[in-house]
Amino acid sequence: MLEEPGCLLFERIGKRKLRLTVAGEKLLEFAESVLKEYNSVIEEINQLKGFPKGDLKIAAPFTTLYHLLPGTLKAYLDQFSWVELTLLDRSQQNVIEMVREGDVDFGLAIEAAVPKDLAVLRWLEVETVLLVPKGHPLAGERQVSMWQIAQYPLILPPRGAEFAARRKLEEIFHTLGVSYRIVMESSNVELSSVYTELGFGISFATLARNFPRLKRRNLEFVSLNHYFEPGYIGVVMRKDKVLPPYKKAFIDFLLNNPRANSR
Repeated sequence: MLEEPGCLLFERIGKRKLRLTVAGEKLLEFAESVLKEYNSVIEEINQLKGFPKGDLKIAAPFTTLYHLLPGTLKAYLDQFSWVELTLLDRSQQNVIEMVREGDVDFGLAIEAAVPKDLAVLRWLEVETVLLVPKGHPLAGERQVSMWQIAQYPLILPPRGAEFAARRKLEEIFHTLGVSYRIVMESSNVELSSVYTELGFGISFATLARNFPRLKRRNLEFVSLNHYFEPGYIGVVMRKDKVLPPYKKAFIDFLLNNPRANSR
């Protein structure tokens, strides 16, 4: 067993497993923070020397990457062409986990799903809508009811903690005693929209407000604001994250130029 500095840092469990002690966890946490500070300082020194170099890793769900981020990324890279950018298409839950583990600098996720141990900055307002084919009987309704919705085959997100809309829908149906039929489960809005357009079922989506939404599809969007309160997509990061100037600049580009993002 290692005893430095003056206390036990880890202990052996069985023949091959080791476990950090409380002191070991504190030392590891300190070492990680020093390494992060060091990397940040080196990046700033490189910029001062005229040889800027740095990397930026961002994780977000497919729909956010496809519809909402391209404009900002182009504007940002036009100014910071030396940044080595990595984009990761991940589910919302995976985005949050990657931010927590320090695998990415920023994540983009629904604010309500972000745990309190992480920091989140509001980016875009979102609303939950019902997707129906053009000409569908519900398209002309100003305020649809769950009884009306339940008359049609439904395309829903999978069950799971990250799909709050599915959970709330089922709670409402159960409270009202309304029976319904699910014909498809899809975690991807683009995929759901294809089958909705075909008339296979009607689906639900949480989409950025006032941005182009699947315009190339023969779809109509029915507001569900009387059932779902509007929310926000947020920029998620660790609270202990030390940001060099070029990473702070990305957040500024994102938050101050929302109209540049949409496709």
